[in-house]
Amino acid sequence: MLRLAAIALIGAVSAAASAEAVISLSRDHSGPPLRQAEAQIVTPQSDTSPAVGEAASIAKSDDGHYWAEAAVNGEEVRFLVDTGASAVALTPDDALRLGFDPKTLNYSFTVTTASGQARAAEVKLNTVAVAGAEVDNVDAYVIESGLKQSLLGMTYLGRLSQFEATKSALILRP
Repeated sequence: MLRLAAIALIGAVSAAASAEAVISLSRDHSGPPLRQAEAQIVTPQSDTSPAVGEAASIAKSDDGHYWAEAAVNGEEVRFLVDTGASAVALTPDDALRLGFDPKTLNYSFTVTTASGQARAAEVKLNTVAVAGAEVDNVDAYVIESGLKQSLLGMTYLGRLSQFEATKSALILRP
């Protein structure tokens, strides 16, 4: 429970600092409501298997953010690491490179970003690996418009055993 409280606190602080945080998520159509925890929405996960592999280190960039080069379904994607984002969020361009056609997706969710509200479509990523830290079956959302950079959010980060921010790097531990 303490670990979840710490993750929620880190998420809340990061959400305030991140210009692109996905901070809320709701269905456009009627259905069961999503559960809310503090400042972020907890989305149900169909697979909660833990991450595998080796610890990864992401250097803090000159802009103060952590940028991760990840292998997603075998393709490279550059993510802004965002502990305030409740889920991995993809731009339409990154989604297309990963084999998802943004024109045919079902945008049944509404998300709120720093740019305002946008529609989102749920997708499943087979694998997301940052250096040696790999997670399988990651829930993600393709944001129809308004997202400038794909976000590495809590549907990936929350499956790690630990992540730790230092003055110079973010350490991801499977």
